[in-house]
Amino acid sequence: MKQSWWKFSIVIIFVIVCNPCVNSFTLNKIEKIFLNQPVLIIPDYMNDWHVDKNCFIHEAEIFPPDLMQERVTIVESNGVKADNSRDGPMNSAWPMQGHDVVHTCRSPYSTENNSGVEVWCVRGDNDGEVECSAVIDNDGRIYFGTQGSDFSLYTMYANGTRKWRFIATGPIWVSPALADNGDIYCTTWGGLGYFQAITQNGTEHWRFYMYSDSSSAPTIGSDGTIYFGTDGHNIFAVNPDGTEKWRYTTGDIIMGSPAIGSDGTIYIGSMDHYLYALSPNGTVCWRFATSSEIKGSASIAPDGTIYVPSFDGYFYALNPNGSMKWRAFTGSSVAAAGIALAEDGSIYVGTEILRAYYPNGTLRWSTDVQGDIYGTIPAVSADGTIYVSAGDSLVAVNPDGTEKWRIILSNEQVRSSPSIGPDDRVYVGSTYRNYGYLHAIGVMNQNAPTAPTISGKIKGKIEKSYDYTIRSTSPVGNTIFFQIDWGDGSITDWIGPYDSGESIVMNHSWTDKGTYTIKARAKDIDNLWGFWGELEVTMPFSYEPPHFRFIEWLLERFPHAFPLLRYLLNF
Repeated sequence: MKQSWWKFSIVIIFVIVCNPCVNSFTLNKIEKIFLNQPVLIIPDYMNDWHVDKNCFIHEAEIFPPDLMQERVTIVESNGVKADNSRDGPMNSAWPMQGHDVVHTCRSPYSTENNSGVEVWCVRGDNDGEVECSAVIDNDGRIYFGTQGSDFSLYTMYANGTRKWRFIATGPIWVSPALADNGDIYCTTWGGLGYFQAITQNGTEHWRFYMYSDSSSAPTIGSDGTIYFGTDGHNIFAVNPDGTEKWRYTTGDIIMGSPAIGSDGTIYIGSMDHYLYALSPNGTVCWRFATSSEIKGSASIAPDGTIYVPSFDGYFYALNPNGSMKWRAFTGSSVAAAGIALAEDGSIYVGTEILRAYYPNGTLRWSTDVQGDIYGTIPAVSADGTIYVSAGDSLVAVNPDGTEKWRIILSNEQVRSSPSIGPDDRVYVGSTYRNYGYLHAIGVMNQNAPTAPTISGKIKGKIEKSYDYTIRSTSPVGNTIFFQIDWGDGSITDWIGPYDSGESIVMNHSWTDKGTYTIKARAKDIDNLWGFWGELEVTMPFSYEPPHFRFIEWLLERFPHAFPLLRYLLNF
């Protein structure tokens, strides 16, 4: 009988709490969860970059073009003449994924002086990962997109201050592309199915309906035509005014970014295992079969050789007619997302390790970068340094395969490919606690504030608040702001301004026993960021016996008495 009354009471309480007539807050909360915050289910293929171990390695085949010609859809051109100049953003430091239309992932800028210092870091306004590679225009502005509930395109000045934020029609998974007229093109996945063009002032110029989602980074041809793939199996060619030029349908999802040869041929892979070569009018030149899915992007060498990675654990070198020159093994664990080509012809491929190949496909060297290069592509600077997103870090590797430096960006896998800009800068995204970040790694400015000094209690008890004094100075006397990482996942974000040399007092308490590193850094009004200052603290006690509370009261009541006891208790 008692059990029945207990069950009945639970039902009554549940009805009272959840009934909107009784508790309107519950209804509002449910509306916010289900109406304003829909759950986006990410399919496995989006984040899985493991080699297909069930594939059968067979002799690669080239197929004649007449097999799929009927799948080309030609759309009447609008007759608008495209801008063929190369003085605009497309001729900038890093205008699209892979840097250029042939996806060399090679920058014209040197990073010889880059010492692996975080010059600045910015976060999206809402939760949402940053997995795209940043692009950089000819004025040094940086563009990157976010996923999750943020789904925005951000534009940053070179000093890390924001120019604008544009809210897209869906999450942005891959790199935008910069057009000659200044427009920024981006695909979206998990939204309304639109490809969008955004102007330099952060407003929408036009949108194009893709009929599905897309995680394929756009590439722009010499006549301004925009090429990209979709989850709906289509390769689209879109005019610079947003009208469709043509589309071609493959047998499966397309995730890679198109590469464009010197003759205008478009090369793009599909998860149907094929690499497609399409003429500028959308007809098939040939298609080449690998033994598994192609999710990554092709690259083209100066001699016309096309390199493409596959989920069968190989990357292939193809002649311009579609015949295979050779293939090379890239490992049995992680599949490559793309190829980087150095000035001397070296080929860099990142999987569970970083490998360098000679142009004939033989292995030059391999190096363990202490983390998977997962779904990302290396970048090469003019001085030959190779940058890879490995595990939770950005790693710089010398041309001989030795490590130059590394910097930890997150406690999660970094899924953003690095891009290289002027002034010895490397840009890369990361994700931490569901928020996306963009990091600028380079050389510390000599006018940046000093690393803060942190002083305070280094041993104490959990659930008790302690004061810490933090101080930094600006070499040029600027006012400064502080950011504090308390080591337990909580961050005090940019408080200030304070005068140069002014000491501030902040307090914090920890809930769990352990050793924590308090980190603080300062930036000034010119957004120059300084080095981190650190202090290690230990919070070992979770229980206070009654007599210890008396001793603590006694020591606080008489602050200059009992020096030996203070020493023993570290009070």
